[in-house]
Amino acid sequence: MPSALVFFNELSDVPSKAQRELLTLASRFDQSTLAVASEVSQDAQNVVANYGLSKLLVAPSQGDIFVDHALSVLEAAVKQSASDVVLVANDNFNREVAARMAVRLDGAVITDAIDVATDLVVTKDELAGSYSAQAQSTGGTLFVSVKPNSIDDDPQSSGQQLEVQNLAIQSATAAQVRVVATEAKAVSDRPKLTEARVVVAGGRGVNGDFGPVEDLADALAGAVGASRAATDAGWITHDAQIGQTGVTVSPQLFISAGISGAIQQKAGMQTSKCIVAINKDVDAPVFEIADFGIVGDLSKVLPQAAEEIRRRQA
Repeated sequence: MPSALVFFNELSDVPSKAQRELLTLASRFDQSTLAVASEVSQDAQNVVANYGLSKLLVAPSQGDIFVDHALSVLEAAVKQSASDVVLVANDNFNREVAARMAVRLDGAVITDAIDVATDLVVTKDELAGSYSAQAQSTGGTLFVSVKPNSIDDDPQSSGQQLEVQNLAIQSATAAQVRVVATEAKAVSDRPKLTEARVVVAGGRGVNGDFGPVEDLADALAGAVGASRAATDAGWITHDAQIGQTGVTVSPQLFISAGISGAIQQKAGMQTSKCIVAINKDVDAPVFEIADFGIVGDLSKVLPQAAEEIRRRQA
């Protein structure tokens, strides 16, 4: 059976939901290894061991080097583990790392995957989720970025012995870009937008007031998203932007509030399992892909929905 390598640039004491999904996916293979380009705490190692991975390769960065260190670590890990498939997160950073490494090692890369079988057949969405396709590499190491919420988090091993090794890499002294400053973002109690099981998104129709959108998201323990029209208007930060020029989400439930449903926006949410659209325009394109539609005033529908949800939860 082919072997798998999972790559993380960073791993906190409590791995993110997307990271746990990748570990679950890797556990399907007989031999699976994790490579991390930063320090890994004992708490994080204990979590990894529960997924049945046999080996952890660690290579902390010696400086604030941008992407060069990650590339060096991944290249060394691929060569040492001789893995057939490399699994990474589906964000911009990891897609770039996977693509550059596939070129460097004469391998193949598949992005936006939703599943990887043990025979290395990859299932992915195409044309903004309109089609599901299966693909397979014709040669070389296969690099796959996997979308969040595609795999059920399912640790199955308890007390698995995890072998930890320091990974020897070539020094990235020729790095052309270095991080000179960082600024931590405000901490939110809400789940990460790309990993949330429920997303409530607002668009031009909220008319600058995201209060009802945030209130409904909190009632559902979900994340808050937005269309480009809303972020360009300055009503909410660009971190919340969903669509072709923002992030892609694939939650169990997506509530679209006051978003027309232009093709650019649909590209970022069309693979959601269930879509509920709320719009006062009965001809809004979003209703074409919605599982449930409500034609009405957001200022009345959203508060009523949040109130009813909290009443039933009580």
